[in-house]
Amino acid sequence: MPNVFKPSLQPVLGKRCFYIALVALGILAAPVIASYGIGHYGVRVLNFALLSVILALGLNIIVGFAGLLSLGYIAFYAIGAYTAALLSSPHLGTEFPWMCAYLPLHLHLPPALASLSVVLVAMAVAALFGVLLGAPILRLRGDYLALVTLGFGEIVRISLNNLDRPLNLTNGPQGISDIAPLFVPGGSLAQEHLVLGFTLSPAQQYYYLFLACVLLVAWICQRLQRSRLGRAWAAIREDEVAAQAMGIQTQKIKLLAFGLGAAFGGLAGALFASFQQFVSPESFSFWESVMVLACVVLGGMGHIRGVIFGALLLSLFPEFLRLAIGPLQLALFGQEWVSVDVIRQLVYGLAMIAIMLYRPMGLWPISGKRHSH
Repeated sequence: MPNVFKPSLQPVLGKRCFYIALVALGILAAPVIASYGIGHYGVRVLNFALLSVILALGLNIIVGFAGLLSLGYIAFYAIGAYTAALLSSPHLGTEFPWMCAYLPLHLHLPPALASLSVVLVAMAVAALFGVLLGAPILRLRGDYLALVTLGFGEIVRISLNNLDRPLNLTNGPQGISDIAPLFVPGGSLAQEHLVLGFTLSPAQQYYYLFLACVLLVAWICQRLQRSRLGRAWAAIREDEVAAQAMGIQTQKIKLLAFGLGAAFGGLAGALFASFQQFVSPESFSFWESVMVLACVVLGGMGHIRGVIFGALLLSLFPEFLRLAIGPLQLALFGQEWVSVDVIRQLVYGLAMIAIMLYRPMGLWPISGKRHSH
């Protein structure tokens, strides 16, 4: 006889599947809606928001999973971007003609395979720099580690600004232009394509590529968090001395966190370079590192969905204020009394302070830490 008192889970599951399908449909339709509502600018904002998500997920491995405070994470973003730029632009061939034969675009590879190789090399170079940085400094903790990583980020930025002499490697403050766009099996992402009856612009195509990369990185992070390596990171984050006493090789485990986090930073940099088709040192300032760290802290350190939410919020909310504050002043006062950028920064700062006061563990923390201070 069936248990009449046992509640059925079918309505709950059906409602959950409906909400998931609705969110997925909204995400897929977002670039089309943005292009009709705001124009090309709106699609670019969405693209940069997705890049921020990839950066935040990479930093979350270092800060959220392993508990290592890093203030120079944007350096790996810069290394990945410049690596992709050097491999995909005429700059190296012009300055060093003997290197032409070794560049991916001159190896007679299929265009899609050449683009993939550029992205993978950028990730590998960024991961290598992450390991080289982490090896000598991981004995440091807390503020000391943060200061060293901050110094590394500034060293990379200043080096990119000055490596135009005696050998012109980075072209200095002028940056590197004419970077080749990414290719997929259907063709170049710099050209319009007809997909399922819709004509997709290059920015819209990059949106779907970035979205696929976000899903892949999020899946990898989830698998890492649930693995033996993820449990070792959690043990080091909670008490490194106790973790070492239990037989965990803390130095190697922390080095893996730096390497994997740096690789995802390099991925975001390579995507950024191909999307912009131009890179310069001004894009990789210290404040960019602060913003990525704010995404992790605001969303909820160690929580993948929280970090994604924090990155999207910090990327989209300032642009929403930029679009809303000007018309609001005109409607209320008939003219613009205060600069839109000033009010946007003020509201943005006040919102951050309020969130940190009333939600110190982030807007979407890990279950069990919601009320922890």
